[in-house]
Amino acid sequence: MTTATPRRKRPFWTIERRDSVAGYAFIAPQLLGTIVFVLVPLGLVFWYSLHEWNVLANSFNFVGDANYRQLLSDSSLPRVLLASAIFSVGLVVLNMSLALLLAVLLDQKLRGMVVFRTLFFSPVVVSLVAWTIVWSFLLQNNGGINGFLQMLGVTGPNWLRNPTTAMISVIVVQVFKNVGLNMILFLAALQGVPKELYEAARVDGASPFKQFRRITVPMISPTIMLTSIITIVGSLQVFAQIAVLTQGGPGISTTVLVYYLYQQAFQFHFFGYGSTLSILLFLIVAILTFAQWQLRKRIVFYEN
Repeated sequence: MTTATPRRKRPFWTIERRDSVAGYAFIAPQLLGTIVFVLVPLGLVFWYSLHEWNVLANSFNFVGDANYRQLLSDSSLPRVLLASAIFSVGLVVLNMSLALLLAVLLDQKLRGMVVFRTLFFSPVVVSLVAWTIVWSFLLQNNGGINGFLQMLGVTGPNWLRNPTTAMISVIVVQVFKNVGLNMILFLAALQGVPKELYEAARVDGASPFKQFRRITVPMISPTIMLTSIITIVGSLQVFAQIAVLTQGGPGISTTVLVYYLYQQAFQFHFFGYGSTLSILLFLIVAILTFAQWQLRKRIVFYEN
């Protein structure tokens, strides 16, 4: 009669458990930061949107959906959203078009290209407020731009006091500030395109434009997706340029949603309504980001 060998008990501290603990330890700082700096503030903003918080009167009263009903009846909000849309569309189109053009030019093997890359990228690392203040002096009625135009015999407009030119001005200032970042991203993507594809296309008689449309654009489409998301989200969060250049004027022609939120919360002390506008901004950014992400299967070639 044989005696059954007792089954060896599996140790608790296995390699799998050690790997799991190490993995959780690595992601813990990011997870903790997301909870503390994203989820908790978002929850508090929603809680504040259900209240009317008057700091001057030291009152904090629950009002339910009153702020959301005010949002639907706010007569200024459609014009604010229109200004935000104009700014975002203008910024995205000009920024990405100019960035791609500069990247294609800088990808050429010519002397001095390193200097030009540094020159175009340098505004990215300059202080945003300092950059905007310099442009505010240049765009004044008697500023540097109109002085230069006067030398050419052209009378320039008062750039920041006309609704149309004011919006164009803040868009151009923002484009010149951040175009270098997208330019570097596009340049890195262009340098990663296999040269053999262009050689094969030239052998087949493809024109430079067809090479760009059929080879370059599909190959750098992941970078186009990335830069478009970054640029659109950034355009919806612009504040310093508006605050320094136009303060939302003339009228509310350049009052974008973030600046309108700032006015309601920190100038007029309607913190509850300002929180409601923050929720609206969050939803707009989330919807646009989700829509772009869903479109990736159509515009990013390797996702098909």
